Amino acid sequence: MGDTTRIGIIGGGLMGREVASALSRWFVLENFPVGAELTAVCDLAEQQCEWFRRVPSVRLLTADYGELLASADVDVVYVAVPHNLHETIYLDVLKAGKDLFAEKPFGIDLKAARAIAAAAKSSGRFVRCSSEFPFLPGAQRACQIAGEGKLGKVLEIRSGFHHSSDLDPTKPANWKRQVSTCGEIGVMGDLGMHAVHLPFRLGWNPKRVYAQLQKIYHERPDGKGGMAACDTWDNAMLHTEVEIDGDEVPLRFEMKRLAPGETNTWFIEILGTDGGVKFSTKEPKTLWTFQRGKEQLWQKMDLGFHGPFPTITGGIFEPGFPDCFLQMWAAYIAERAGKLDGRFGCVTPEEAVRSHELFEAALKSREKRGSVAL
Repeated sequence: MGDTTRIGIIGGGLMGREVASALSRWFVLENFPVGAELTAVCDLAEQQCEWFRRVPSVRLLTADYGELLASADVDVVYVAVPHNLHETIYLDVLKAGKDLFAEKPFGIDLKAARAIAAAAKSSGRFVRCSSEFPFLPGAQRACQIAGEGKLGKVLEIRSGFHHSSDLDPTKPANWKRQVSTCGEIGVMGDLGMHAVHLPFRLGWNPKRVYAQLQKIYHERPDGKGGMAACDTWDNAMLHTEVEIDGDEVPLRFEMKRLAPGETNTWFIEILGTDGGVKFSTKEPKTLWTFQRGKEQLWQKMDLGFHGPFPTITGGIFEPGFPDCFLQMWAAYIAERAGKLDGRFGCVTPEEAVRSHELFEAALKSREKRGSVAL
């Protein structure tokens, strides 16, 4: 590997630890042109910082993200904090002259997202937003098939992300259940970027939206013996129309925290007059393709492990979350170095802003109980 990119983390929780895990396995990438290592971590909780002492490359642990941004030992900063903190910290990262790998939804609302995108452009720093599931082999193959125009006239698209843990009414409230910290867009900010990433990259941009939004549990245990109000949207179905080859095509985005039977399921389904393709993380090795003939046929294909960036992992094995997370980071580092070479890339600031435009229109649709043009 060539030069090494030094990475700092602000927010050492679940996703921060996943970054540490991915970077510690960087050597599994075959003939990758750039090295990457975790050098600095910031978190207000001492216990969170202590976890990172097991990472040999980490040289700075701090509760002051200003100290991390001042470090000459950091080139890129990954930020995983509640949505209400995105704008301030992202702008500070850019002011410090660091490149940014932002967490979704790229600001608590559309105004914040636009401010971050404008700062990214004016600063000249390299900025992308996190969305890992489209880097799975099945998602990549679905994108390739759709992009090659092999499906005939596209009839409909369905893309989404489903959880089910919130079905339990005794699950304690957290910051994702509060408008003040998660944002009014609720589940759309939490899961929406994963759903829009691949369709947006294929050039499928909604022209109008009709939104069905649900608030199912209005309060949850606060962890202190009482109850806390929960005022964000739990489930969202966005019925949109996109233009493909001059035709208006239905595209439905689904984002649900309460989806019975779903633990952590990302999916994409694209149906056309000549063929179709669908993939779900429920079956991480399986790609379903449809062929129109005298008899209509759905075929099941076992893909195995083949991501955009080759690794030492044999193709007979099935990929999982740590693998697509590593592939996403490889895409970020490769594109930053000018070595993406036509492969699938991370969410751009422009795409992140477009997602917020969709989510804001969805809120207006819910309020007026009708469709809203974008």
